[in-house]
Amino acid sequence: MNSSKPPRNAPVLAVERLSIDISHGTGSAQRVVDDLSFNLQAGRTLCIAGESGSGKSLSSLAIMGLLPKVAQLPSGAILYQDRDLLGLPDRQMSRLRGRDIAMIFQEPMTSLNPLMSVGKQLEETIRRHKLDEGGGATRRAREILEAVRMPHVEKRLRQYPHELSGGMRQRVMIAMAMVCRPKVLIADEPTTALDVTIQAQILELMRELQQELGTALLMITHDMGVVAEMADDVVVMNRGVVEEQAGARELFSAPRSDYTRKLLAAVPRLGTAPELASQAQRPRVLEVGDLNVRFPVQRQSPFAKATEVHAVEGVSFALGAGETLGLVGESGCGKSTTGKAMMNMLAYSGSVKLDGRELNGLKGGALKAIRREIQMIFQDPFAALNQRKTVGELIGEPLLVHGLADSAGRRRRVAELLEQVGLSAAAAARYPHQFSGGQRQRICIARALSLEPRVIIADEPVSALDVSVQAQVLALMKSLQDRLGLSYLFISHDMAVVEQVCHRVAVMYCGQIVEIGSCQQVLHNPQHPYTRRLLSAVPMPDVDHKRDFRALLQASEVPDPIKPRGHQPPPLEYLEPQAGHFVARTEEGSLSLY
Repeated sequence: MNSSKPPRNAPVLAVERLSIDISHGTGSAQRVVDDLSFNLQAGRTLCIAGESGSGKSLSSLAIMGLLPKVAQLPSGAILYQDRDLLGLPDRQMSRLRGRDIAMIFQEPMTSLNPLMSVGKQLEETIRRHKLDEGGGATRRAREILEAVRMPHVEKRLRQYPHELSGGMRQRVMIAMAMVCRPKVLIADEPTTALDVTIQAQILELMRELQQELGTALLMITHDMGVVAEMADDVVVMNRGVVEEQAGARELFSAPRSDYTRKLLAAVPRLGTAPELASQAQRPRVLEVGDLNVRFPVQRQSPFAKATEVHAVEGVSFALGAGETLGLVGESGCGKSTTGKAMMNMLAYSGSVKLDGRELNGLKGGALKAIRREIQMIFQDPFAALNQRKTVGELIGEPLLVHGLADSAGRRRRVAELLEQVGLSAAAAARYPHQFSGGQRQRICIARALSLEPRVIIADEPVSALDVSVQAQVLALMKSLQDRLGLSYLFISHDMAVVEQVCHRVAVMYCGQIVEIGSCQQVLHNPQHPYTRRLLSAVPMPDVDHKRDFRALLQASEVPDPIKPRGHQPPPLEYLEPQAGHFVARTEEGSLSLY
């Protein structure tokens, strides 16, 4: 944070001895938050850190008055400007919520209305809080999207949430929270779904909001790098109890709690992972050649020229047996689209071959048979799970579809998979909405592993997990790789995790691969300016090495991916500074590709 902090004074928000119980409907209740207290001053940032299920998010929901009906508040007070929010009538709380106290939720897809365009949702928030009307509301909506550096704002205003990438949806949520210029901003894992450069930009925007308005920021996160970058004060929670509360510098330099020390030790740090053995001699299991994905753009008038989005342009790479290839890049660069195309989930041109068998164009039974050998872990666990089915049914469904086990066999396999990903076998009887975001991602991983595929396309598989569970899941994926010869396409924005688990790394920018090589070559000797920009944005879990992210807010303009139908950009030319290390040729200091 900027060193010119406002002096400490009376807190704008104070939580005093707050406890939360969850009723199980049988007369019993479970204590999930126990005796939580903290003060939040104007212009300062308090981070609540801890693992999934520690009570972080429930505490924030209690402040907003949004706890589920099964939650009870046996004790405590939440004071905002000397008013106890727990005693306010619903109408008064509704007036405060959003305008004075705003919240950025963890899962944007569950918080945005799928039936309303982005612009309409922003305008509704503006009108509801009487900030503006008519054309003024539209203008404010446009301005706030520009403030969060949303590309192609006019187009995004007309789009619906499902048409945006995960990172773009999160930026819409941040815009909705910031539009009222709140006095208290609660951010529940605000950067979990974002790549490092957009994360850095959002963190810098939050800093600017504090400097301009003196906003008090309550940030909930499991990313200790973000804590080190942002926090003035830190509360560490574990299973509903405060393990430690201290200033950020004190906590990182001399943690008092054993749990805090364990949490910090589990954080992957870029530059510390040993180099993995080369897999160059392994036979190729998957080959992608000249992959192109283009989406038609709706015409604004009958006379307008037909255009299309070049989402993926001329992507080629190979994946060896037992190899992990990392795919990194900013939100919207085409990483997830590449993975979905490889799964035949959308139309594409080019070639995708599994053991020499062409996958492009497969349908029906042929495609079903291939799905046993190539599976996908999706980025948004809530959207990927059917909320009407139990966890046991969801994980066992692939076994049922492929006729691989009877009812008893499915139950045994489900129990085994749940334990492998750190959940109890009893979780099989529960539904997805009864789990935290990190737990839902573990369920998705268990489902992808159920068929023991040869190739797994992992789209941000550990981004929603706390560091200790993240380490367990990565270790599980590695052990399966060693035992079964699994190959992974590992899509991620966490460079430290990529360094830890990947043999090679491919960097994508505007739908194209601009650099590819071993982890050592790409992450420690980056040659392309975009790769260097990505690495400069990685937050470090060290309060003495904070990054200056302001330069990223003035980053060069991203090329427009919308082109006339039939447009064929020239293919990239690659240099090979080292054997196996390929870098796209660009003009000096430029990121432009076409």
